[in-house]
This record gives sequence, C-alpha cells and structure tokens, in this order.
Amino acid sequence: MIRGEAVANGPVAVVTGAGSGLGRVVARALLGAGYRVALAGRRREALEDTANADPAAVVSPTDVADAGSVARLFGTVLDTWGRVDLLINNAGTFGPAGSPDEISVEDWTATVATNLTGSFLCAREAFTAMRSQQPQGGRIINNGSISAHAPRPGSAAYTATKHAITGLTKSISLDGRPYRIACGQIDIGNAATDMTAGIATGARQADGSVRPEPTFDPAHVADAVLLMAGLPLDANVQFMTIAATAMPFIGRG
Repeated sequence: MIRGEAVANGPVAVVTGAGSGLGRVVARALLGAGYRVALAGRRREALEDTANADPAAVVSPTDVADAGSVARLFGTVLDTWGRVDLLINNAGTFGPAGSPDEISVEDWTATVATNLTGSFLCAREAFTAMRSQQPQGGRIINNGSISAHAPRPGSAAYTATKHAITGLTKSISLDGRPYRIACGQIDIGNAATDMTAGIATGARQADGSVRPEPTFDPAHVADAVLLMAGLPLDANVQFMTIAATAMPFIGRG
C-alpha cells in the first residue's frame, strides 16, 4: 500500500498521552504502520511534535479526566474519519509519593481522575463508536503497569489505579464480546522514557535501599502494541507483560 492510500484507508486509532514518552513512540509506530491516528494529550505543541506534520495524524488537545473534553476528542475523530478501530489508553501520571498518611486526598483524587476515570471515559466513547459503526467492532488496549501486579514503595495512588485498570480491562473484554470489541492490557516495566529516567540511576526498593534498575528501549513497547493491535478481532492478547529482562520484579529481585 502506498502512503497516500494508507492515509485515506488505514484503520483509525486514538492514542492518549501521545505528546511524550510511550504515547509518542506508540503513536509514531502506528502512523508508520499505516494507521490514521488521533493524538490526544494536554499540550498542543507536544502533540504537534509527535505528529511531525504527518497527514495521517490529527492533533486533539484533551484532558482525559474531563468527560466533555473526551467527548470532543471522539467527536473530532468521528467527524474526520467516521469510525474508531483502536484505542490506546495510555495517558497517566505517577501521582504522589509517600505512605498513605502522607498522601493528600486531593493528590489521590487527581491520580484516580487521570489514570482510572480517564481510561474509563475514553473507553466509554470508543465502545460507543465501535458498537454502532459498520463494520462493527474494534480494539481497546489499556496501559497497565508492572504496578498492576506489584507496587513500588510509597505508590498507593498509582498502584491502586493500575490494579483497577486490570478490572476495567476484564470488564470491557467481557462486555465487548457481543459487539466484536476486543480489550487487552499491556503491563510495562522500566521502558526508558523521560517519565522513568530516575529509575536507571536509583529506584527505591522494597527493603528500603536505593539501587539503579535496568531499562529497555521503548521501541519494543511499540512493537508489542502493534502485535496486539494487528490481530483479527476474533483473537486477543488479554494481558502482556514487557519489562527489562533483569528488572527486580520476578522472584525477589
């Protein structure tokens, strides 16, 4: 398929948190694979940098924690391309650090709003489109985390939301069956991005020590997402974990 045909006919994806980090890497990989991609995030300039003037990209500044903003995002996608084939629920924040008594209610609420409610609001809009469009169906991929399985010290808000993402993934996967809507989750550990830059120099461990941890090229996350996204809708990667091989996660470190 030549590039012009891909722009006109490629499947339609929405990527949240597309202005930086994993969202940028995944969005660019989707564009390279022939998808038409709506780039969602808070900062227009960062989204435009991700798009890099690609004609298959639409920039749509979005606050995923705001239902009206999310509705406008998907309205733009449907007005532009008429359907949604793929949602990458990637937007998220680490939130506050500290033991539960050190975390403010406001910081807890803000983390839940972005990481959990934001994922639900985007999935809700995508589900609505996928259920009603012809041909029916689509795929939702939620960005979980190693923290969906095991917490880091002092991360109650982030860890709670990522455990909740697993429940959201399972529920969407079940509820989507009658409508050819597949939902899976990718749990990522120590991909080398600006957000995780400190991990390579020193991360707090469960025993209280601080030690550097290995990281890996985020391009491999994009490869994994493309694998999940490229399956036919009668097949689904329900959960995938991709992590630095020597990350202190399996076993006791």
